[in-house]
Amino acid sequence: MTTTLTAPRTRWRGTDVFTQVLVLTQRSLRTLVSDPRMIVFSVLQPLVMLTLFSQIFASIANTPGFPTGVSYIDFLMPAILVNTAIQSALQAGVGLVTDMKNGVLARFRSLPIRVGSVLVARSLSDLVRTAAQLVLMMLFAIVIFGFSPAGGVGGVLAALALSLAVGWGLGWVFLAIASWLRNAELMQTVGFLAMFPLMFASSAYVPVGALPGWLQAVANVNPLTYAVDAARALCLAHPVTGVVSALTISAALGLVGWVFAVRGFRRPL
Repeated sequence: MTTTLTAPRTRWRGTDVFTQVLVLTQRSLRTLVSDPRMIVFSVLQPLVMLTLFSQIFASIANTPGFPTGVSYIDFLMPAILVNTAIQSALQAGVGLVTDMKNGVLARFRSLPIRVGSVLVARSLSDLVRTAAQLVLMMLFAIVIFGFSPAGGVGGVLAALALSLAVGWGLGWVFLAIASWLRNAELMQTVGFLAMFPLMFASSAYVPVGALPGWLQAVANVNPLTYAVDAARALCLAHPVTGVVSALTISAALGLVGWVFAVRGFRRPL
């Protein structure tokens, strides 16, 4: 009598987290590249903002209290880098809502994929997109407007890295909001309501001393002011004091956002 031995069946539990994040990030990037309109408009918006603000507020460089020997484009560009990174963080939340609505995430739930992998991949793909935006903006500012800060290439690259870190941390907050609201229109409304006061009640476009008294009080506690001042100090080769504060605030926001994003994402669709 012959006995046939069969190997015990093992349940496939999927790939490791690193591979999941890598594959999902590549998927998001391919989706972005496959639609040229998304690339054009994602780059066009910050370029329009840079052009308008650099021309409309250029006369501020001649007012008392403005840093001596600094052109307005050199003063403005670090703030534009930070603001663009924050606006891209908002788009990360909108992109997550879109994936929830078109059924992609429902299919992911049927696979052995960790929830955190999906969210990390979304944040990383948007980080790559933001980096491309910021590099193109800097080239545009250098060629068209003569952006040439005293900090040189090293200072500009450091400001770019800081902007990406701030945007990535805030992106987790918008991912958390998106995972709970699950509505693109409502997501954009909440995001803009939170973003515009942060942008204009800060040192982004004018020195804090030029603001009305009550706005100065708001700007001095506005976390965006810390990020803009740190990026500006790096670009202008000024003493840098706010980098640690900006990174700490971004890391704290990112951690809290990650916790709530995972909890919200696990809710039934």
